[in-house]
Amino acid sequence: MYAIVRAGGRQEKVSVGDVLTIDKVQGNGNAGDTVELAPVLLVDGSTVTTDAETLSRAVVRAKVMAAVKGPKIIIQKYKNKTGYKKRQGHRQPLTKVKITAIDA
Repeated sequence: MYAIVRAGGRQEKVSVGDVLTIDKVQGNGNAGDTVELAPVLLVDGSTVTTDAETLSRAVVRAKVMAAVKGPKIIIQKYKNKTGYKKRQGHRQPLTKVKITAIDA
């Protein structure tokens, strides 16, 4: 059994035991907490569930493992002949989670 879940701004294919990195979880983002993800599609063998009413009752539970940071992204601005240059870095906050249960 696997599910397609909405995690942050993306959709991820998950099954029980998978470890994935998603956008930062607001609220309970401490290690050991449980998070519920909204399923978009459920597949159980040959049965595919896409009905919104059935999916509203379904839940995918995940355990927060750690808060991590994404890769460093360098932002550079430069204007020719004026001596203006600016350099800035960014690391996106992420959350590493482990899928513990898919309840249909």
